Amino acid sequence: DLLDRMLAARNFQSAMQMVRQLEFSLFDFLLHQQDGSAVDVQKTLDAVRDEVAVITPPSFNRFQNSFGHIFAGGYAAGYYSYKWAEVLSSDAFSRFEEDGIFNRDTGRSFLQNILEMGGSREPMDLFVAFRGREPNVDALLRHSGITG
Repeated sequence: DLLDRMLAARNFQSAMQMVRQLEFSLFDFLLHQQDGSAVDVQKTLDAVRDEVAVITPPSFNRFQNSFGHIFAGGYAAGYYSYKWAEVLSSDAFSRFEEDGIFNRDTGRSFLQNILEMGGSREPMDLFVAFRGREPNVDALLRHSGITG
């Protein structure tokens, strides 16, 4: 009974967490599109939240003042990479789900097309060679419990 309840709750608020990450990514993109001397950081964040936030933090909240990823961590306009990595990993893993987790041909394809190639070719080319198509979000949404 406890296991069933835990499994039922494993994706609790996963869509809210995803929207939050998308909010951070959009905020990062918009900040880095603007002329640095004329940026109104609060206004930019408010505009993003008006568009995507489900729950808007109180007006005194200044989360952006401690959002070091986009200012001090070398992620300038690259915060989206967290979500993009989830898309790629979920979509790649879905091939294993489709073919069987221990399918030797699938494992060999992953080894040859992804791991062995490293940075020798464009990442999108490697992904397409393994998956047979460009990535899509379906597997991430399914793994997150957002779709069936």
